Amino acid sequence: MAKLNILHYPDARLRTVARPIAVVDDRIRQLAKDMAETMYDAPGIGLAATQVNVHERIIVVDVSDDQSDLRVLINPSVIKLDDHTKVYQEGCLSVPGVYDEVERPDRVLVQALNLQGEPIQFEADGLLSVCIQHEIDHLDGKVFVDYLSRLKQGRIQTKLQKEARQKAVL
Repeated sequence: MAKLNILHYPDARLRTVARPIAVVDDRIRQLAKDMAETMYDAPGIGLAATQVNVHERIIVVDVSDDQSDLRVLINPSVIKLDDHTKVYQEGCLSVPGVYDEVERPDRVLVQALNLQGEPIQFEADGLLSVCIQHEIDHLDGKVFVDYLSRLKQGRIQTKLQKEARQKAVL
């Protein structure tokens, strides 16, 4: 397995819309393993292939406390959104150190392929629902800060650019 490099906002590659995966093969299974290792190492609870500069529709999520519930979703889509929404504090491995409130449907019906290429469908609620929606947004070229005001977006971009310059000097 290999730890992958995570792109950081405002990197333009985060805006790339991922293409569907036609065949679930050993290359895709290895990508899923590498993404899971990267997510756990970061540490995070979700990672989309877009965030590691692979523009294919695959995400990994694990919202358990002990890293025991890894879900790999290939070509995921939300096929039903609950009318009830909830505000959650979100963060992102591509926007390190930034957390803010985002309102999303609290329950979703998801369909995807598993690592064997078989179709799966399940309901997700709470944190799992938020995480899946957040990661699918990445596959669609969207970052959670897009839900924030333009003022907040500007402040976040300035903060991250300043931190990047400071790291480059060191």
